[in-house]
Amino acid sequence: MAKKPTSFKAALSFPNRTMAHFYSQIEQQKQVLRRIHDILPAAIAKHALHCVINGKKLLVYTDTAAWASQLRFYNSVILAAIAPLTRESVSIMQIKVRVETLSATSLPGRTPIIPSAEKIAFIHNHSLTVSDEQLKLALLRLSTTLEKLSNQQTPA
Repeated sequence: MAKKPTSFKAALSFPNRTMAHFYSQIEQQKQVLRRIHDILPAAIAKHALHCVINGKKLLVYTDTAAWASQLRFYNSVILAAIAPLTRESVSIMQIKVRVETLSATSLPGRTPIIPSAEKIAFIHNHSLTVSDEQLKLALLRLSTTLEKLSNQQTPA
């Protein structure tokens, strides 16, 4: 028996201006990111992960706050370098830190090591003898926090 040809067409085979617009935006963002990587030093460039142009603002995503501060030094250089590539004039650069979810970054099964009750008591007693008020308060808070964590770890 002969198979009947299907008349189904893939969604992308139809002319669609919306999809074409999105593809052109993605391509522009790739070009801008390549240009940013070209002008930055190699050590910093690998931490510029993504970029998005939103109106007159360039958003650059990085992995840590330390690299974000390094990228801020290149603000004017980056804006000048991407000017020929953008449709609108971009005048603001904002750097965002891409935050991973806590469960993805923390190692499973790891628990903090809480000092023994004797060491917590030692910190508390030592804090009472310290003359510097800031240090005294800090040590008292530390001993209180450690005591709470110690009580949470031991089953009651």
